[in-house]
Amino acid sequence: MANPPGSTVSQAEKLAAVSFALALFLLFNAPASAPLPLLFFLTLCFIAPFFPQWGFFLPVISAGKTGSKAVALTFDDGPSPSSTPVLLQLLKKYNYKATFFVIGNKAEKYPHLITDIVADGHTIGNHSWRHDSLLMLRNKKNLRQDIVKTQKILAESGVRPLVFRPPAGITNPRLKSVLFEEGLMAVTFSCRAFDHGNRKISNLAERILRRLKPNDIILLHDIAPEPAILLKEWKIEIDTLFSTLQKNKQKVLPLEELIGSEVMEATETIGTGDSLSETYH
Repeated sequence: MANPPGSTVSQAEKLAAVSFALALFLLFNAPASAPLPLLFFLTLCFIAPFFPQWGFFLPVISAGKTGSKAVALTFDDGPSPSSTPVLLQLLKKYNYKATFFVIGNKAEKYPHLITDIVADGHTIGNHSWRHDSLLMLRNKKNLRQDIVKTQKILAESGVRPLVFRPPAGITNPRLKSVLFEEGLMAVTFSCRAFDHGNRKISNLAERILRRLKPNDIILLHDIAPEPAILLKEWKIEIDTLFSTLQKNKQKVLPLEELIGSEVMEATETIGTGDSLSETYH
């Protein structure tokens, strides 16, 4: 497993020390300029959360490091009885393995889908309890409760995620210690179609393929489009994406292989109840 987020000094912590030291120096040498380093630091703290690839507050894995032209598939916001079986069918058709970053309250409602995902050889990541868009504005206690509650529900399906993807990829300074305490790594993404949670599916495949680069972690969604009539169009877009990747001989690796670190542990045999302790890597 990669170094946990709490074991390294973040960019924010380093920059904070430099900014305060520079401000103190300027206070005695150019008092009028003393606030500038602090203002610069505060500005970065404000904008950094909105850049999912930037590990400002904590180490963030947003792309692979294989040295090859491989990519990985990830699906957020499921599971869903309308979309998850479609994705599993298509992934099986092309023999691709993916990571599903699931919502805790949906996993609680549809535990059989978690079982189906893992039974097909895919992995599970923690994507918060209910995808609260203001989660990163909550205090540390609430943030930890949200993540732990999801971990506990997934444990009931024999799954222990080792990776967490914050809603929309937004982070904050408190997340670092929470993930360290829970033994989780932050994993975001480097390629997305800006599909707004499958509310914008027109040309979805083309938008991904146009942006795709080696070692990309692709972000897609495990949500049924609305209205439901668009489900068929969404399935065609995903099929087109997969078939084009295959046609282009684009290597698609499981996330754990792309990033070189385990993303999930199975604590029991899924679907049998037999005791097991297996790490997916």
